[in-house]
Amino acid sequence: MVSINQNNGRQPVSRFADKLDWNLLRSFLAIAEAGSITRAAHRLGRGQPAVSLALQRLESELGERLVERGRGGFALTPAGRLLQRECSDLYASIGGLKDLALQASEEISGQVAIHLASNVMTPLLDEILQQAHKDHPKIVFRLRSEASAIVAQAVQEKSASFGICLVSRRLAGLTYELLYREFFGFFCGPGHAYFGKSNLPLEQLNDQDAVAFETEDMNDALRPVAALRRDLGLDHRIVGRSSNLEEVRRMILCGLGIGALPLHVAERDLRDGQLWRLPPYDEPPAVDIYLVSNPDKRLNRAETLVLTQLRTAIADLPLDQRTYLPGPQQERDPQQG
Repeated sequence: MVSINQNNGRQPVSRFADKLDWNLLRSFLAIAEAGSITRAAHRLGRGQPAVSLALQRLESELGERLVERGRGGFALTPAGRLLQRECSDLYASIGGLKDLALQASEEISGQVAIHLASNVMTPLLDEILQQAHKDHPKIVFRLRSEASAIVAQAVQEKSASFGICLVSRRLAGLTYELLYREFFGFFCGPGHAYFGKSNLPLEQLNDQDAVAFETEDMNDALRPVAALRRDLGLDHRIVGRSSNLEEVRRMILCGLGIGALPLHVAERDLRDGQLWRLPPYDEPPAVDIYLVSNPDKRLNRAETLVLTQLRTAIADLPLDQRTYLPGPQQERDPQQG
């Protein structure tokens, strides 16, 4: 079978593009994404015979079979998978035509989809969002909290404008820029036996019930935290796990066990007496948070603006000003006055 992106003596590409009914590509993309002609017809609001005919016409125009259909089920051929990728990019480009038409205008509009690891807290992002909204109120922001691996995958698939997350392994084709650095400490909640206790020896943490992030593993993004947990003997009895920081915090507050949190994130709970920091206090593990982008994604003006401002902030601020240092250690047991 001849590859669909080769000419091989067929009509010139320009003539083919002029002749092709582009609605056939839209129908094919719906079929490929739905995995069924019937479901694609429902999505397009058309009859099944019309959608099936569109697929046959496209296969005839290309001289390639795009879908294997039969009792064995529905599957894209290699040519069909390649065409789906090309059609997805084409559809995204067409979706940006309206924004391109507005580029002559001074007013910037459009959607910015930012995918973040849970509880990303940095004034770098907050100040840029605030200023972008003030200067360009027609920008629509869509923020989505997900596990770091899912964030990177969304950036790779171009469904996110960019991502902010921890990194365990770098995906090919993506750009990684260190956005900020944070430090982790261990905490317990009000119902825990160690709450309010100062000067605890490290050995007393050994074999205590603990809660953890899903990525707290020696082969994952929170390996510095996992290494310290292992050294403290807090990895023997993990009674709860979550990929979401708020849920890890919830389990700590509920007294399920000792857990690690970013120190600057836990500051308010410490002030409010909701969390108690446990040792060790010296040299807490550091974790880097990255800005992840896809250079192959065609950005609208709003996405370009926000991403450029984030990169400018990274370039202008040295790392020590993008590092959230450990908070103060509790000096005494409050119950002792």
